[in-house]
Amino acid sequence: MRCLVIYDIPNDRLRTKIADICLDYGLDRIQFSSFLGNLSRNHQEELMLKIEQRLDDNPGNVQLIPICAKDWAERMRYEVEAEEDLEAET
Repeated sequence: MRCLVIYDIPNDRLRTKIADICLDYGLDRIQFSSFLGNLSRNHQEELMLKIEQRLDDNPGNVQLIPICAKDWAERMRYEVEAEEDLEAET
């Protein structure tokens, strides 16, 4: 199932570790503190367990939100690429 992982973690080093865990599970970074990708229910639980262990008692908020196909199809999106991204494509 498609999943969105979002987080707010004040500690830079810990935030980087959480991002690395998300990347290890094949999630794609879609914004600075959000990742998106397909995860089975088992992988969702495993990912959150690893994040919980890494975060431990440090301040932070991590949420994993499963998104069904119907809701994904109805999403709304607006994006404007940065000038430097446009120049790299030409």
